[in-house]
Amino acid sequence: MGKSLYIAEKPSVAQEFAKALKINGQRRDGYLESEDAVVTWCVGHLVTMSYPEKYDIRYKRWSFDTLPFLPREFKYEVIPSVKKQFDIVKGLLNRPDVETIYVCTDSGREGEYIYRLVAQMAGVKDKSQKRVWIDSQTEEEILRGIRDAKDISEYDNLSASAYLRAKEDYLMGINFSRVLTLRYGNSVSSYLKTKYQAISVGRVMTCVLGMVVRREREIRSFVKTPFYRVLSSIELEGENFEGEWRAVEGSRYFQSPYLYKENGFKEKKHAEELIARLSEKQPLTCLVAKVERKKENKNAPLLFNLAELQNVCSKLFKISPDETLRITQELYEKKLVTYPRTDARVLSTAVSKEIYKNISGLRRYGAIGNAAEEILQTGTYKNIAKTRYVNDKQITDHYAIIPTGQGLNVLNSLSLTSQRVYETIVRRFLCIFCPPAVYQKVSLTTVMDVESFFSSFRVLMEEGYLKYATNSFAKKSAADNRQEQNDAEDVSCDRQLLDALQKLKKNDILTVKSLSIKEGETSPPKRYNSGSMILAMENAGQLIEDEELRAQIKGSGIGTSATRAEILKKLFSIKYLALNKKTQVITPTLLGEMIFDVVNCSIRQLLNPELTASWEKGLTYVAEGSITSQEYMDKLERFVRIRTDQVEQSNYQYALRQFFDAAAVNYKKTSTGRKIQK
Repeated sequence: MGKSLYIAEKPSVAQEFAKALKINGQRRDGYLESEDAVVTWCVGHLVTMSYPEKYDIRYKRWSFDTLPFLPREFKYEVIPSVKKQFDIVKGLLNRPDVETIYVCTDSGREGEYIYRLVAQMAGVKDKSQKRVWIDSQTEEEILRGIRDAKDISEYDNLSASAYLRAKEDYLMGINFSRVLTLRYGNSVSSYLKTKYQAISVGRVMTCVLGMVVRREREIRSFVKTPFYRVLSSIELEGENFEGEWRAVEGSRYFQSPYLYKENGFKEKKHAEELIARLSEKQPLTCLVAKVERKKENKNAPLLFNLAELQNVCSKLFKISPDETLRITQELYEKKLVTYPRTDARVLSTAVSKEIYKNISGLRRYGAIGNAAEEILQTGTYKNIAKTRYVNDKQITDHYAIIPTGQGLNVLNSLSLTSQRVYETIVRRFLCIFCPPAVYQKVSLTTVMDVESFFSSFRVLMEEGYLKYATNSFAKKSAADNRQEQNDAEDVSCDRQLLDALQKLKKNDILTVKSLSIKEGETSPPKRYNSGSMILAMENAGQLIEDEELRAQIKGSGIGTSATRAEILKKLFSIKYLALNKKTQVITPTLLGEMIFDVVNCSIRQLLNPELTASWEKGLTYVAEGSITSQEYMDKLERFVRIRTDQVEQSNYQYALRQFFDAAAVNYKKTSTGRKIQK
C-alpha cells in the first residue's frame, strides 16, 4: 500500500500535522516519515517568477525598445536560498511509493499559489492530490480537514486567480516602473540631487500612496473656520444642564446667511445679538416644548477580521499592521486562535453549532474565565445562529478570528503584547454571547421666545456585554470609552438629574441661569494611522463616487487581508511614506509626493481606488468561475500596453517642476541633505 504525503507551508505547521496524525517516525532532513505517511514543508515561497532578463538578456537593460514586456509564457524559478528544501520536496512529491498528496498549505489564495508553483516546478503527475482546508490548527480541526479533503481540482479557479494576481502585479510593476523611470527618473533625481532614482509603482501600493498624499494635501489646504454657538444654562431641582440653540423652523434666523450650519454663527456679533434679544425679558425662563424618553439597546460589535484587528491593535498597542499579523499568525500556530487572514466578521452556521467547545476551553483562561463559565451556565450560546454574528453569505474562505479555547498552556511563554492581543480577541468573542448594553435616553426641547434649545442625555442602565469588554490592562472601562464615542449631543448625567428629567412634562417652565457664547472652529481631516489605513484599504470601494460602480465592487478593497500589511511595509522601506512608530501616524515623504505627481501626470488611474478595487473584483470573478483566466489576461495585457505607450509618448518634465516645488516647501533639509516633513 502506498504512502500519503502531507505538505505544509512551514515547519512549525508540519509539526502540528505530524502530532495530530500520531506520526512518531524518523526525523529526516526536511521531512518526517512513518510506515504509512510522510510530512514535509515549504518555507513560505519556494518558487518565484523569473526576472525579464531570464527570458532574454536584452531585457536586463531598461529601454523603451523592450517595452511593453508581455511574455506569452511565464517563466518561474526556484528561489536560490531555499533550493535545498525545494529539492527535498520535489523528491518526495515524485517518490514512487507516494500515492496521495495532501496539500496542507494555508487555506487561502496565497497558500494555494505556494503549493501549485512547487507542484508545477516539480512536475507532479499521476498522483492523487487532495486539498486540506482548515480554520485552525487544533488537532480536531486538522483531522477533520484531512477527513474532508477534496480533490485539488475543486480549487482550480482559486489557483487561477492566484496566478493572475501574481502576473498582474508583475506586469504592472515591471512595465510601469520601467517606463516611468525611463521617462521621468532623471527629473526626480536631478531635483533631489541624487545619482539615480528608480520610480517604483504597483497596482496596490501606488493607490495607497495616492490616498496618503491626497489626505496630506487636504490637511495643508484646510482653512480653519471659527463659529459661535449659543448655550443656555438651565436649572432643574438644584441641578444644571445645557441647552444648545439651533436655527430650526420658526426661528428668526431660520436659513439665515449668517449661520454656520444650523447651530452656530459665522460671526460673534450675531450670537451676541441673539443673546441680547433673548435677555430683554427678565427673569430668564424657558418653556419645555418636547420631552422624549426611550431605551436604547447597544449590541456587542461584530467579531474581528484581520483588518479590524489591525486597526484596534494600532490604537491599543501602537503596533503596525505587519506586527499584528505576525502576532496573530503566532497565536494561530500555537493553536490559540483560528485562521488570521480572513475578511469575514461573522461565524458560519456549522461552527456556531460547535461553539460551546471554544467557550468551554476558555473557562481555564484567568483573565476572563468567569465570563465563559457564566455564558455556559446561562446557555446564551445556544441561539447564536439566529443572530447577526452568524451569516454564511458573508463568508468566502474563512470565518472571523476567534479563540479556539485550546493552547492556553503556552500563553505565558509569549510576549506581553501577544498575550494582550489574545485577550482582545477573546473578549470580542465572548461579548457576542452577552446581552446588549441598555441606555436610558432623554431628549429635551426648550423654547425661549421663538428660539429653540436642545438637550440630550444618555445614562447606562445595564452594562450587558460592556461588563466583559474592558481589557484587564485598560485604563478606562468599555462603558467610559463608549460614552466618549457618543454623539456630541449625548451628555452623560448622574441618576439625580435623570430622575428630575424623568418627571418633566410638556409646558413646564424652567429657570435659565445664563446664556453664553461658545467659540469653536472646524477641524482638518485626520492623517491616517497604520490601523485606519488598513481599514481604508479594506473599504476602498466606498471612496468611489460613481454609485453604480461602487455597488458593483462592494466588498472589494485594495489588496487582500493577507497582503495589506506587506504593502504598507514596502512603502515605508522604499521611503515613499514615513511611519511614526510611537503614534503609528503615516505621512508622505517628499520623494513619495514627487512620485505621486509623476504618476498623477502620466498614469492617473493607478492612484484611484476604482482601478485597484475593480481588478480585485475581477480576481474574485475568476475564483468564482464567472469569467475565464483568458478573459482577465486579455484585459490586463490591453491595459498595460495602452498605458505604457501613453507614458512613452508623454512629456511632462517641465510641468512637474512646479509640482515638485509646491511639495518641497513643506519639507526642510537635514544635515545629511535629506528632507523631512516640517
